[in-house]
Amino acid sequence: MSEMSEVLTMPLPTRRSTTELARRLAGQLASADLVLLGGPLGAGKTFLVRALCRGLGLPARVRVTSPTFSLVHEYATTPPVVHADVYRLDSGRDVLGLGLRDQRDEGRLVLVEWGEPYLELLGGDALIVRLSLDPRQAELLSTGPRSEEILCGLRG
Repeated sequence: MSEMSEVLTMPLPTRRSTTELARRLAGQLASADLVLLGGPLGAGKTFLVRALCRGLGLPARVRVTSPTFSLVHEYATTPPVVHADVYRLDSGRDVLGLGLRDQRDEGRLVLVEWGEPYLELLGGDALIVRLSLDPRQAELLSTGPRSEEILCGLRG
């Protein structure tokens, strides 16, 4: 298992504060990065992904929705984003079957809702974003050198 970093906690009392976090993340993320999003239903995982995609250049006319039933959505951003939701999957084999690790190897930014249990299967070294409702906040931590670099950029 990868080594976890010290947690960076960011309050998210408003949608605007979540959008600001996404804007800051967009400035730090690059091709082949992995972001794992967790938190209860309604905590804002898909909202954060939508705001992040906007920060990476996705036009407002393109809808960003939860991939709960389709499992994976792709967006023409810079770098290209693959957004997955693995909540309904039962095994690591099912997660591997989505090809997310291959997408990452091909240079896409991979964002996975409910992905933390599959960290190693997805290639490790991920920025983990845990959202909570009460209080409304994000806890961010890294699991390797690249994600630690991202986290340091957010701290700075």
